[in-house]
Amino acid sequence: MNSTWLKVVAAAVFEVVWVIGLKHADSWGEWLVTVFAIGISFYVMIMAGRKLPVGTVYAVFVGLGTAGTVLSDILIFGEPVKMEKLVLVAVLLAGVIGLKLVTEDAPVEGGKA
Repeated sequence: MNSTWLKVVAAAVFEVVWVIGLKHADSWGEWLVTVFAIGISFYVMIMAGRKLPVGTVYAVFVGLGTAGTVLSDILIFGEPVKMEKLVLVAVLLAGVIGLKLVTEDAPVEGGKA
């Protein structure tokens, strides 16, 4: 995995943070973290979109963010575990992995990818 794909993953991690913040933030500090996470997630996603197809970057970003949010709800906040939900998250992640596998990185100056 190259650094551009790592940016997409990092953006998705920050997406999970801000989505959780939108639901659970109760103090100025928590709202500040939420706003910071929104800015970082979109900035890093935009930077990744400069080297990879924007549609793929966005789909992977949203897919990983959605899966991370669902799993966070289960693991951190005690959301009931439903087999259907886990199967659908697995299908979503399979699609994300498939998009990553079929997407070619943009060539870098000098001819190396």
